[in-house]
Amino acid sequence: MNQIFSYIVFGIMAIIGGGTSLFLVISLPAVIIWKIYRKIKYGYKITD
Repeated sequence: MNQIFSYIVFGIMAIIGGGTSLFLVISLPAVIIWKIYRKIKYGYKITD
Protein backbone atom coordinates (compact mmCIF):
# COMPACT_ATOMS: atom_id res chain seq x y z
CA MET A 1 0.00 0.00 0.00
CA ASN A 2 2.81 2.40 0.84
CA GLN A 3 4.46 1.76 -2.52
CA ILE A 4 1.28 2.59 -4.44
CA PHE A 5 0.99 5.91 -2.60
CA SER A 6 4.60 6.70 -3.50
CA TYR A 7 3.89 6.03 -7.19
CA ILE A 8 0.84 8.28 -7.10
CA VAL A 9 2.76 11.13 -5.45
CA PHE A 10 5.63 10.68 -7.91
CA GLY A 11 3.19 10.79 -10.84
CA ILE A 12 1.57 13.99 -9.57
CA MET A 13 4.96 15.65 -9.08
CA ALA A 14 6.06 14.58 -12.57
CA ILE A 15 2.94 16.10 -14.13
CA ILE A 16 3.36 19.38 -12.26
CA GLY A 17 7.06 19.62 -13.08
CA GLY A 18 6.50 18.68 -16.70
CA GLY A 19 3.79 21.31 -17.08
CA THR A 20 6.05 24.02 -15.69
CA SER A 21 8.93 23.00 -17.93
CA LEU A 22 6.67 22.87 -20.98
CA PHE A 23 5.38 26.37 -20.20
CA LEU A 24 8.92 27.75 -20.05
CA VAL A 25 10.01 25.98 -23.22
CA ILE A 26 7.07 27.44 -25.15
CA SER A 27 6.79 30.92 -23.61
CA LEU A 28 10.41 32.08 -23.80
CA PRO A 29 10.81 31.64 -27.59
CA ALA A 30 7.30 33.09 -28.10
CA VAL A 31 8.22 36.28 -26.24
CA ILE A 32 11.49 36.62 -28.17
CA ILE A 33 9.71 36.16 -31.51
CA TRP A 34 7.00 38.65 -30.48
CA LYS A 35 9.62 41.27 -29.55
CA ILE A 36 11.47 40.80 -32.86
CA TYR A 37 8.16 41.12 -34.73
CA ARG A 38 7.34 44.39 -32.94
CA LYS A 39 10.85 45.69 -33.66
CA ILE A 40 10.49 44.99 -37.39
CA LYS A 41 6.87 46.14 -37.82
CA TYR A 42 6.60 49.12 -35.44
CA GLY A 43 10.20 50.05 -34.69
CA TYR A 44 9.86 49.55 -30.93
CA LYS A 45 12.95 48.77 -28.88
CA ILE A 46 13.38 45.10 -28.07
CA THR A 47 13.70 45.95 -24.36
CA ASP A 48 10.28 47.72 -24.25
